[in-house]
Amino acid sequence: MEEELHVLAVDDNLIDRKLVERILKISSCKVTTAENGLRALEYLGLGDPQQTDSLTTTNVMKVNLIITDYCMPGMTGFELLKKLKKESSNLKDVPVVILSSENIPTRINKCLASGAQMFMQKPLKLSDVEKLKCHLLNCRS
Repeated sequence: MEEELHVLAVDDNLIDRKLVERILKISSCKVTTAENGLRALEYLGLGDPQQTDSLTTTNVMKVNLIITDYCMPGMTGFELLKKLKKESSNLKDVPVVILSSENIPTRINKCLASGAQMFMQKPLKLSDVEKLKCHLLNCRS
């Protein structure tokens, strides 16, 4: 049986979030969504220490991939990426994929240099997810 990927999809735009969720589900991934970087951090147990409960440590273990939009209010996908890579020993190995509707080479390079696994153009397509899954499962085997 193929290992199920659990993906945390972060996007402030509901339509984009639903699209990513649908494509990931078609591609037989388990999906959790968050509408911004702070919500994602809370889910992963990096939110406000007063609000974290014992649930979050179990969540962390189960997320195999984070897909985040680049442009979001409050905290960009780039800031989320940096926080995950720098502040969490549990999460720094979880691959992060950045999505953006703009193809800006400097932005792409900045994200990749900071530890993003991939930078993908919006809208996300099924072929992108299949390519990504193949890439991740090969990395882990």
